[in-house]
Amino acid sequence: MKLSKFINLYGCQIGDETKIGAFVEIQKNARVGRRCKISSHTFVCEGVTIEDNVFVGHGVTFINDSYPRATTSEGDLQTEADWKVEATVVKRGASIGSGATILSNVTIGENSIVGAGSVVTRDVPPNVIVAGNPATVLRSITNETRIA
Repeated sequence: MKLSKFINLYGCQIGDETKIGAFVEIQKNARVGRRCKISSHTFVCEGVTIEDNVFVGHGVTFINDSYPRATTSEGDLQTEADWKVEATVVKRGASIGSGATILSNVTIGENSIVGAGSVVTRDVPPNVIVAGNPATVLRSITNETRIA
């Protein structure tokens, strides 16, 4: 594992040979697999699972709550007891471009590519390229079109 300075890791699992850039936060109960690269200024919140061989670009943000609120219906500040973590999964070999936002309750399929700046609001199939807001499929990745 290669860790940069100025990172915040607590209660998470990080696989062997993974590189984590500066100013990254990975929260408790998040998992990052083996041989991943998590680029600088990325936020990986609780409930995110990143499988092996995944690339995450600079400034990527993961979300774990579909309906965030500061207070309860009674007006008290929320605590962990007031909400439920929603899961996100990034499958093996996927790549997420810089500045992307990944909402909760989605799966990014194996070997797929999320374009820079995209907002992923629903599941991404395996072996496709998605981009935009909301992210939509641009094309499939085949063995003939796969970049080495």
